[in-house]
Amino acid sequence: MLEEVERWLIERSWSVADRPLHRILAAKRASGQTVSVVLPALNEEATVGDIVSVIRHDLVHQVPLVDEVVVIDSGSTDRTSEAAAAAGARVVHRDVILPRIPAVPGKGEVLWRSLLVTRGDIVCFVDADLRDFSSDFVTGIVGPLLTDPHLQLVKAMYDRPLTRADGSTTGAGAGQGGRVTELMARPLLNMHWPQLAGFVQPLGGEYAARRGLLERLPFPVGYGVELGMLVDALHLVGLDALAQVDVGVRKHRHQDGQALGRMAAAIYRTAQLRLARAHMLRPSLTQFERAGDAFEPRTYSVDTEERPPMAEIAEYQARQVA
Repeated sequence: MLEEVERWLIERSWSVADRPLHRILAAKRASGQTVSVVLPALNEEATVGDIVSVIRHDLVHQVPLVDEVVVIDSGSTDRTSEAAAAAGARVVHRDVILPRIPAVPGKGEVLWRSLLVTRGDIVCFVDADLRDFSSDFVTGIVGPLLTDPHLQLVKAMYDRPLTRADGSTTGAGAGQGGRVTELMARPLLNMHWPQLAGFVQPLGGEYAARRGLLERLPFPVGYGVELGMLVDALHLVGLDALAQVDVGVRKHRHQDGQALGRMAAAIYRTAQLRLARAHMLRPSLTQFERAGDAFEPRTYSVDTEERPPMAEIAEYQARQVA
């Protein structure tokens, strides 16, 4: 590991307990900064309401840390929107944001569009499939940004036990829930961007950043968004402007092996573009499924689109002037 990374791990890796809530609130009052929490959601009826309820109870009603909680529904076919609204979130449907640019499926697409419908100086992203959610996930990653003006982006780190569909754990090791991280993202980062080798959960969906940084970043539309954002932020603001905070344990729904393969392909593609901005000759992935006595191929397209920095979008520029 680079000496720079060893130093960074000591100076920029913290626990949620390192910043008591009263200190974070005092820093927020002194700075006048506002905080938006965004939950990208697709068919998360079972969990999104509980997450919103915890955030609003702990960080809106009990203490005034979070200024808005926004759920971006990216085309759910269940009652995700109703559950989120009933819990007190402002729900915005992906397709009504920036309608002149047709929306495409993907998590990064939703995160990018969220910048147009939120106002916070600090934007905190939280995945909507978390179980046994704690508001520490929010205070842990927002706290350093409020207390240290030099920081630009903070990611959560945590244990990720591998869980079954019903939410029970399998008994596997704490790190077994991060399969794409260990098999794809971590090797890529260590080989090509070794300054980022200290991030425990580089693909984690819980992170907070200053709006001024987010609006300057391109957003891969799909699963590559977290890796792309981390690499691009390193180039824009440098390693010392990035940090991570231990928030405990993350429990969520896990994908099957083929879904993970598609995720890994999108992440590899994101890395490839950042390495050389080369033309990808075959932006697709073929996988195989058994059908009776034979294996049938299934070919999936790999996300090949990125959204430009939001600061370049005319509607966003007009909103800033207004």
